[in-house]
This record gives sequence, structure tokens and C-alpha cells, in this order.
Amino acid sequence: MVKKVAVIGAGSSGLPAIKCCLDEGLEPTCFESSDDIGGLWRFTKEPEEARASIYKSVIINTSKEMMCYSDYPMPEEYPNYMHNSKVLEYFYQYAEQFQLRKYIKFKTSVCSIRKRPDFATTGQWDVTTEHEGKQETQVFDAILVCTGHHTSPNLQLQSFPGIENFKGQYFHSRDYKSPEDLKDKRVIVVGIGNTGADLAVEISTVAKQVFLSTRRGVWLLNRVYDGGLPVDIVIFTRFFTIFLDAFPSLVNTMLEYKANSRVDHENFGLKPRHRFLSQHPTISDDLPNRIISGRVLIKTNIKQFLERDVIFEDGTVEKDIDVVIFATGYKFFFSFFDESVIKVDKNQVPLYKMVFPTEMEKSTVAFIGYIQPIGALMPISEIQARWATRVYVESERHTIQVDYVDYMDEVAEEIGCKPNVKKLLLSDPKLAWELLFGPCTPYQYRLSGPGKWKDARKAILTQYERIIKPTKTRTISVNDSHGSFKLAFKILGILILFAAIYVSM
Repeated sequence: MVKKVAVIGAGSSGLPAIKCCLDEGLEPTCFESSDDIGGLWRFTKEPEEARASIYKSVIINTSKEMMCYSDYPMPEEYPNYMHNSKVLEYFYQYAEQFQLRKYIKFKTSVCSIRKRPDFATTGQWDVTTEHEGKQETQVFDAILVCTGHHTSPNLQLQSFPGIENFKGQYFHSRDYKSPEDLKDKRVIVVGIGNTGADLAVEISTVAKQVFLSTRRGVWLLNRVYDGGLPVDIVIFTRFFTIFLDAFPSLVNTMLEYKANSRVDHENFGLKPRHRFLSQHPTISDDLPNRIISGRVLIKTNIKQFLERDVIFEDGTVEKDIDVVIFATGYKFFFSFFDESVIKVDKNQVPLYKMVFPTEMEKSTVAFIGYIQPIGALMPISEIQARWATRVYVESERHTIQVDYVDYMDEVAEEIGCKPNVKKLLLSDPKLAWELLFGPCTPYQYRLSGPGKWKDARKAILTQYERIIKPTKTRTISVNDSHGSFKLAFKILGILILFAAIYVSM
């Protein structure tokens, strides 16, 4: 008998979850509260309740080759860092390619998910949904929760004394859509994560003055790395991960030196208390330019609000503040579950390898995408769904920051699709080279094992062509004068590879 699986949400995690169910011979039904797919990446002019919300200008912080699904590369003409509208186009194409829409019930919200009386034996669930005011309860053999963790603003106003006396406007970054209404205003943005930095930069183009308040500081990364390559293409390699595991302090020092060579973090008021890889760096191409031109001023944490003035912890005061935007992140919870299934405490969830609840009689519920990787989320959500759906078929197995390559490999081992670089070194050295020194793109996890994709090798060996394609719009004929250098570099790399393998054996 085919097992029925309820997929909650049709965004970047829900879509591959549907496909993974189909790949494993399961019967998915996806419940989506809005009227379309896309989740976070579907821009709307007004925020929608219980759904993630983005502003109009959002550009993705991970490059297309690193963030695509493992058996469906993004079109080669797409830019490496896409506008949110392009991300949504990709979802439409993915859903069309694998015929996913027919499994989605739109405008259908999940009211409750409860264990059936015989759950200890069957692992089944009663799922109650609502569509156009009518409720319905169905029985499912398993649940994939894919609703994301960017829906409920973390707006802890009690942490900001005097906010109740502030006469200006204040709101969470979730409610921000565009800068037009902030023209000629004095604006404070609280929080220096990716959203806070983006908002400060964009608003500074129209505002009278922008202040960016940070409690701990941050390390900045540029989207564009040396040679014009996307930064994640350069950093997220197996070789870099091996090097990091062996020499963590040295790698942090190298990255900090690299970041400071672009902009001295101390001189710009950005220097944090933590090492580079201890917390998420912030991706911002333009923030240093806005700081050096005086359009954005970095400030310490807010100590107190007055009616129109704001006092900061360093004793400085900024007067006549018109607007405060809190880019303070999100909290997440699952209103449709009771605490016997999952309990969230300070955004921490007790999940085995970030997927399965640790104390369940049956492993028939999985949480997909509740993770904050230093790297791309979409391929992680996909590989989590591949694992979860195989558990549903074959066996019962048991804050959220992870390192991309290590985590992908860890879950891939559970599935049986982790690439064997040592074996490939003898049978396919060209591919082995790319696996070790090239970017750890999602295609690597389709080379072998369950879900093997026949075009995975080709996708890996042609990925740099797709990276270069959208930027090389003016062809220049130049003789390659660096051939001997490239050959020497390859020989050196091969020697390092053999040395690494010898040491690990």
C-alpha cells in the first residue's frame, strides 16, 4: 500500500519535498495557505499573515550553481546572484518540469496535526485543514513540515527601554517593501545581518541620514570574490573544508585578513567580538561605500528611546529620529503541533541531525529547512527531504547553524549518496579534481546511490561555463599567456591531493 505524506508549505523546501516523495513512490499532498508557490521568494506588495515577506529589491546571497536543486541546474543565462523574481521563475520551471502543482492544495491552511490513537503502532496522523471556511480531517502516514522560519518577527520591544514614549514610526523589517516613503527622513536600522545591511544601503539613497545600530559588530563578505567569481564558489569546496577542519584558527585569520584588506573593520566601526566563522558573516557589496560617503553611520546598541531622540550605549545621542526599523530576525513555532511532538525553546529545536524529533515513538514526521547554513539553504532542504522520504520507505530512524559541506556530507552518508573522491581519483581523475578543488555544488550528491542522476557528472564539469555565461556578454579575443602557470598550479594541486589522501589513510 502506498504511503500518504502531508507536505506543509510549497516554498523552496516544500517543492523538493513533493518531488522526493514521488521519487520514492510515496503519495504526497501539499497544503499551501497562499494562492501560489514560492514561499519567501514570492514578492507581494503587502505582507501576508503567517507567510514570509521580502522587499522588492531583494537579491539572493548565494550563487545559482550553489543554490539550485541537485538534478535541475538553473538556466545558464541566469545571473549568478539573482533578483527574487528570477528565483521565483526557477521555482515555476522546477514545478513544471516535475509536474508538482497537481499535488498542491492552494489556499488551504493546516489547523492541527495530531497523533492518531494507534500512533505507537501505525505512526499515523490526523491532519485537519481549512479551505474557504470549511474544515476537513484526513489520515496521513507521514508529515514533512516545510513552512520555513521567516514568518514570525522577533520584535522584542522590552529590550528597548522607552520605546513606548517614542513619537516616531517603528516597525519590523518584515513590513518594509521599498524606500520611497522614507525620503528625507532620519532613519535608524537595528541589526546588521543581511537584511539590516541591505535596508541601510537602500534607504540611504533617499533618506536624509541612516544610522545602522549593531550590538556585536559583524564580518563583511562581498558577493564578488577574486577574479570576479561568486564568493561561495571559491569558499565552499571540499579542499577548503578539509583545510578548515585541520587549521581552524589559521583559516579564520586568513579570512579576517581578507575581509580587512577590503575594508578595515575596526576603522569602519564593524569589527565584531567573534572570529570570522563563529557566526554568519554579512553579505554586502555596498555597505562600505555608503559608510565612507557618510550616508550610513554605524552606531552601538540602543540604550534608550526618548520622544524623538535615541541614546546609544556609547553615550552618543541622535536627535529628531523619524523612523526605526528593527531587522532583528525571526522566531518560529508550530501552532498545528502540540508540545508532545515538538517544542521550540529560544529558536532551538530538538531534532536529530536537524530533521527528526528526538523523542518520538515513530519517525514519521520530519522538519525540512529549519536550519541556518553558512551557505545555500535550498540544496540542504532537498537532501533533508531525500533522506526523510527514504526513512519513510525503508526504516525507522531517529540555534540551527551548520557548515554547508560538512552537513551535506553528513546527511548524504545517511542516504548513501556521498561521493567517493578517493575512488574517483583512480577511475575518473578529472571529476575527482572538480569534487575536491571545485565548488561543492549540489550535483555532487547525484553522482551515485539512491536518486542517481545521469547528467550529474556533466553538470559538475560544465558549471564554470554557466557561471561565466551571464557576465561574458562582450567577447574579447585574448591569447592565453597563462597556460604554463595553470599547468604548474594543477600539478601542485595533484601533489597536495595525493599527500592529503596518503595522510588520511
